Amino acid sequence: MPTPTKGHRLGGSPAHERHILANLATALFQHGRIITTEAKARRLRPVAERLITFAKRGDLHARRHVLTVVTDQGVVHQLFTEIAPEFSERDGGYTRITKIGPRKGDNAAMAVIELVRGEPAAAKPRRRARRADTRAAAPAAATAATAVAVAEPEVDDDASEAPEALTRERPQVPEEGEAKDSGEIADEAEDEAGDAGEDESGAAEDEAGESDAEDEDRDA
Repeated sequence: MPTPTKGHRLGGSPAHERHILANLATALFQHGRIITTEAKARRLRPVAERLITFAKRGDLHARRHVLTVVTDQGVVHQLFTEIAPEFSERDGGYTRITKIGPRKGDNAAMAVIELVRGEPAAAKPRRRARRADTRAAAPAAATAATAVAVAEPEVDDDASEAPEALTRERPQVPEEGEAKDSGEIADEAEDEAGDAGEDESGAAEDEAGESDAEDEDRDA
């Protein structure tokens, strides 16, 4: 139930304010909608909704409590027999306030307050029911996930190995102008050294042969 707004009271005294709200509630239950100032409509809403809540009980004590505010027995009978049964499925929010603009003369903000009748209330599930729904939905989601995992086709091993073979790195061939490895440089150096040694040994043998030929010529 909405709490009454704080501010200046209606009328000149607290008793006058109670009589004003009682008369407004009586007119609201009798006609279904009334036009009044916005301040009075906001003050009337909690009073009218509290009386409707008592009327929904339907017992003698509730009827006597409503009669202390609404003194017209015909309106009280209408409240208990016609209005209250229509709100049996609604937990609060029995009235609606609609602003209609300022009033001519004193420029007071006017509004229409009416009973929300003939509109189905959106029933909210209880907290325990919502918890039970979520708990029941969790196993269903798990079973659905396992079913999807089982339904997935198996992948062939050859097909899976093919991309791996394609992704293997090719041997890198050194391009022209690039520096050679240290092992290749060492092999080339050994080959050059061997060629030089063979050339020197061949030259020494040639010189030895020439000197022997000269000695033989001298002896002859």
